[in-house]
Amino acid sequence: MYPVDSLRKLIQDVFEQNSLITATWSQLRRRDNVSFTKVQVKPVTLKNQLHYQFAFHYANKVLHENLTPAEALERMTLLCEETFRQGLLCTADADYQILISKKYKVSILTKSPSKTAVDLSHNRKKQYVLEEGVPVSFLVELGIMNDEGRVLARKYDKFRQINRFLEMVQDVIAHLPEGRPLTIVDFGCGKSYLTFALYHYLSVQQRRSLNIIGLDLKADVIAHCNDLARRLHYGDLKFLVGDIADYDELNEVDMVVTLHACDTATDAALEKAVRWGASVILSVPCCQHELYDQVESSVMNPLLSHGILKERFSALATDAIRAKLLDIMGYKTQLLEFIDLENTPKNILIRAVRGQAGQVKDMWAEYTAFRDFIHADPYLERACADLLPVEGSITGGKVDRENLERTAKCNLH
Repeated sequence: MYPVDSLRKLIQDVFEQNSLITATWSQLRRRDNVSFTKVQVKPVTLKNQLHYQFAFHYANKVLHENLTPAEALERMTLLCEETFRQGLLCTADADYQILISKKYKVSILTKSPSKTAVDLSHNRKKQYVLEEGVPVSFLVELGIMNDEGRVLARKYDKFRQINRFLEMVQDVIAHLPEGRPLTIVDFGCGKSYLTFALYHYLSVQQRRSLNIIGLDLKADVIAHCNDLARRLHYGDLKFLVGDIADYDELNEVDMVVTLHACDTATDAALEKAVRWGASVILSVPCCQHELYDQVESSVMNPLLSHGILKERFSALATDAIRAKLLDIMGYKTQLLEFIDLENTPKNILIRAVRGQAGQVKDMWAEYTAFRDFIHADPYLERACADLLPVEGSITGGKVDRENLERTAKCNLH
C-alpha cells in the first residue's frame, strides 16, 4: 500500500513525460456528489497544441471537455482524490492499475503496456484525391483554389464535393475498359465542375486517353465551358448544347454521368446509358415527382396522408425502383451518400457497374411486388420495356417513345 502522495507523483510523472495513452476512472467514492459514473481521458491535438480530452459518462449521455496539460493534471488529481476509487493509466511504458481504499490508502499494480501510442489528431487531415496545397489548374480557373493551391474558404464545400465524386470514380475505375480511349458523356453538365474534375483525374492523374462530352441546354454555359477547356488545353473534352432525348451521336459509351437532371430526365439518361452498354453509371437524381401522383396504399396511409412524408417516400421509392431495374438489366447498383445532408437533401448517388447482381427472375419478382404494392407506373420501366423480362409489363403494349422523349425534354434543366 502507498500513501496518496505516491499516486499524485505517478500522475505528475505521466503528464510531464507525455506518456499517457488512455486513463479510465471508475467506482465512485460517493454516489450522491456527482451524476457521472465514469471518466475516460486521452491526449488529443487541437490547433497544433497538446490537450487532454475528458469524457464524462452519464446514464444516457457522454460529455467531453478538452483541457490543457496543466488543467488536465489538476483535474485528474482531483478525480482520483475526491471522486473515484479505481483507475487504470495506460502509458507507453506500463499499465498502472490503481485502487484507493476508504481511508485513502493506495494500491498501484504495474503491468506490461497493453496499448501503443496513436495519432493524436482530434481532426485528422482528410486525404483527398485532389490534395490541398497542391495547385490544380482547373480548380484555380474555377476560383476554388488560389495560385498556391490554398482552397478558398467560401469554396470549401465545393472542393469536398469534387473530391467525394472522384472517390466514387476511383472505386469503379477497374470496371472501365483498358487498352483504348474511354468515351464518357455527362448529361446536364451545367457549370461542369465535376466534368473538369473527371477529365483531370482520368487524363492527367491516371494517364488515360479520353473523349468526354458535356451536354446541357444553356448555350452561354456551354460556351463558357468550351472556352475554359481550351485555356486548360483539355483537347479531348468538349461541350455541346442539347438535351438527353435528342442526343444520338454515339453508338457506344463507357461511362455516363448525370447530375441533378430533373424528374424523369434522370430516367432518360439511365435508359441511354443502358442501351449504350455503359460500363459505369453515376447519377444524382433530382426532383423525383413522377411517383408522387401515382403512389397509393391503404396500409401506408398514415405515411402517405402527409404531403411532406409522401414526397420524401416517393423520392426514395423512385431511386429504389431505378436501382432495382438497373440490377435486372445487368448492373450491380449501389445507392451512396454524395454530399452531407446539411448541404443539400438531394444527396443520393446511384452508382452502377456492369455485372450480374443476382438471379433476374428473383429480382424481377421482388421488383414487381414492390411496384404493384405502391401502384407505381415508372418511366424507366416503360422506356426499357424491351430490355426487361416481360415486355410492356405495365402498359401491356408498345412503348410510346415519342411521348417519353417529350416528357424527358420538359424535365431536363
